[in-house]
Amino acid sequence: MEFQLQAEIIGINDNHKIDAVPDRQHKRINQYMRPLYCVANITMKTLLIALTRWRVEGKENVPRHGPLIVVANHLSNIDPPLLGASVPRSVCFMAKQELFRSSFSRFIVGAYGAFPVRRGELDRDAFRQALGILRKGQALGMFPEGKRSFARQLLPIQPGTSFIAARSGAPVLPVGISGSEQVKGISVIIQRPSITVKIGRPFTLSYNTDEPLRSQLPQLSELIMKHIAELLPPSYRNTLTTENKHGN
Repeated sequence: MEFQLQAEIIGINDNHKIDAVPDRQHKRINQYMRPLYCVANITMKTLLIALTRWRVEGKENVPRHGPLIVVANHLSNIDPPLLGASVPRSVCFMAKQELFRSSFSRFIVGAYGAFPVRRGELDRDAFRQALGILRKGQALGMFPEGKRSFARQLLPIQPGTSFIAARSGAPVLPVGISGSEQVKGISVIIQRPSITVKIGRPFTLSYNTDEPLRSQLPQLSELIMKHIAELLPPSYRNTLTTENKHGN
């Protein structure tokens, strides 16, 4: 079934319209990011093999073509490049705006085609970027919790991921990450922590078009997190509605 992405997306309050990114802008972004992405991925894979016991399960579940939203739990700052190295296709990440403040971190996240999102508010520019990526048949990477979990367990999900997934109709690929929180400084050389990236089967979100999407986001968000939780060890799971304040 051919994917038809809507050119407009209605905001959380159902009053705002957001246009998709123009094709010419995406063409420039892709031309710039492809070589950097390859270099960054090769470097990341080399470091993971040399410094950790890295294992990826479920690569066969990844669609090789077409729009895709890759969603994962968030434990460490290395999660975006870890996910990029583990998923067998290029992924553009939505990353917190704070990572773009320094030149070094901006270069690193930029190598993975990342774009900034302002947390805690309706960021129209970020939604526009996300829609443009999906409309071009590319993969979009998101961490639905919106911040790292220092306690390892899943945090309450932000509505942005379920909103984009439901309105776009793009398949959602759940990924469970465990062990990346152990990567801390130079001690990783001695410890060689075990890192597991488990990829589940893609699914789609459907909602009742006769009711406001906003009212259905909590249930849709819970469904996404349940798919992620199924891929995690028991100690990384949590009651999805339990608030964890120890993350950023």
